[in-house]
Amino acid sequence: MLLACQKISKAFGGDRILNDISFLINEGEKAALIGVNGAGKTTLLKIITGEYEADGGEVVLQKGASLGYLSQVIDVSSRRTIYEEMLDAKQEIITMEQTIRKLEQDISRLTGEELESAMEKYSQLTQKFEHANGYAWKSEIVGVLKGLGFSEEDFDTPIYTLSGGQKTRVALSRILLLQPDLILLDEPTNHLDMDSIHWLEGFLSGYPGSVLIVSHDRYFLDKVVTKVIEIENGNSQTFQGNYSSYAQKKKAQRDAQMKQYLNQQQEIQHQEAVITKLRSFNREKSIRRAESREKALEKIERVDKPVVLNSKMRISLEPEVLSGNDVLTIENLTKSFGEKHLFRNLNLSIRRGEVVGLLGANGTGKTTLLKIINRHLRPDGGKIHYGAKVSIGYYDQEQHVLNEENTIFDEISDAYPKLTNTRIRNVLAAFLFTGDRVFQKVGTLSGGEKGRVSLAKLMLSNANFLILDEPTNHLDIQSREILEDAINDYEGTVFYVSHDRYFINRTATRILDLSPEGIVNYKGNYTYYLEQKEAGNVEADSDSVTSLPKESDAPVLSSKEDWKKSREEAARQRKIENEIKKLEKEIARLEEENEQIKEEMSRPDIATDVERLMELSTSYEKNEEQLLTLYEHWEELSE
Repeated sequence: MLLACQKISKAFGGDRILNDISFLINEGEKAALIGVNGAGKTTLLKIITGEYEADGGEVVLQKGASLGYLSQVIDVSSRRTIYEEMLDAKQEIITMEQTIRKLEQDISRLTGEELESAMEKYSQLTQKFEHANGYAWKSEIVGVLKGLGFSEEDFDTPIYTLSGGQKTRVALSRILLLQPDLILLDEPTNHLDMDSIHWLEGFLSGYPGSVLIVSHDRYFLDKVVTKVIEIENGNSQTFQGNYSSYAQKKKAQRDAQMKQYLNQQQEIQHQEAVITKLRSFNREKSIRRAESREKALEKIERVDKPVVLNSKMRISLEPEVLSGNDVLTIENLTKSFGEKHLFRNLNLSIRRGEVVGLLGANGTGKTTLLKIINRHLRPDGGKIHYGAKVSIGYYDQEQHVLNEENTIFDEISDAYPKLTNTRIRNVLAAFLFTGDRVFQKVGTLSGGEKGRVSLAKLMLSNANFLILDEPTNHLDIQSREILEDAINDYEGTVFYVSHDRYFINRTATRILDLSPEGIVNYKGNYTYYLEQKEAGNVEADSDSVTSLPKESDAPVLSSKEDWKKSREEAARQRKIENEIKKLEKEIARLEEENEQIKEEMSRPDIATDVERLMELSTSYEKNEEQLLTLYEHWEELSE
């Protein structure tokens, strides 16, 4: 056992963030810490490092164990160069090497006991030096820096001149080179491109020490972790396996809880209906039987309803009209900025119903291409043709589509002036903005909150062609999954740039790989793209989109067949899951409505209003009948 957190609790003011957090991290173990935004993940990391003090509980770190912590916010203003900062991380080994060199000089001139003493010290130190991999410290520094995206030309750059993202990469490099027994990483992939993330996955997977990671990058977690610690409603729960394993187990757990709850509610309602019927006979025997059933009902240990409906963002993407089959055609598109040529003679086409992901290294012009398509930038040459009845909805990762001086309410109202106040409030509530929060200024919002406002505007646009630039940035895992479901249910066309490989895997039907040499087409999701790229099945063509062989042209690859079958099955499962979600939402609505009816019926002024009382009673009974039907349908779909 390297780290133990035992019953950790923490509150800020009257707001309790952590209530009862307990888990273990063993030596060499790689674990993820997950939960919705605001669940207290970063707070817990700061309690482990000692930056925050817990209100209750205990953090136990193995005696003598070293700890490295990468925070989300890095404030480094050092005048040292990047390479000098790395030398500091290896100072102990460098000092050892200098001592060894000095001992070598001493041994050449010493005699007698002094020589023996120097030889013994030399032997011990060289053994320790070799054990610490001392002979490779220079290549380790170069390897880590290059792995995290720095070129050798960057090594002499003073740290204070770097951007926030670059400083984070420097801090991460230093931690990896220090090789502590336990590394705590808070969103380590936020400022890395795909190549650097892939390198970090390999590094951490083979790292001999332990790692605890907070990350929204589910693909990254799948590759690295073997344990998931979930924080939900202030409590913790541990699941063995990677993220996908956790997601399956969590879904099964919630489904079982919901089924147990709904079954019990159905039984309770049945018993209450029987009791009411028995009492309506108004006979001594039937009343005694009703009382007996009531006592049995009171003894039932009630199952709590799983909290899964009210805390989630709700998004539904529906085009107002369908576009023509040809949505977008680009011919010989060219764009440069000064001496930097992003792309030349670029050709591509997108058809209705496709979900196309655009990949490429940083600086290849992905965001620029989206802005050109969305008419926010002019190309240097080439033509863009939009299909019949195409209407574009644009999501900008930099949130330039938002007016920071507006309140959240005004941002929606200005964009859609025909919407009523009630409709605006309902839409914002679906994106978790309720009460007076709707009057908060956009400029004061976090990145995730701005993202939700942009998604609300996107949903209201009813566009049939969505252009999305990093739509999952700043969204927690739960919100990302909701957006994935919305895109998979969407009847329009989607073209996006994303570094979220899990998101790409779940949504893309086609991938375009953009590079200075051109653009290459892969008809499949991210896993299929990796398989084909690694197998070298497609060669880049600088003049046009290069496609894999179509079914009519060549034998279909077995992996493609498997992928298509799995996607069809996944689509069928998603359809069932979405119907179940809709049922659960309707059940929750009717239950809430009946609670309100019961409250109103208990008011003294209503008790004397026979007409209103009858009206409420009829509504209540109608809802109860509908609930019984919904419960049955829910059970059928769940099975």
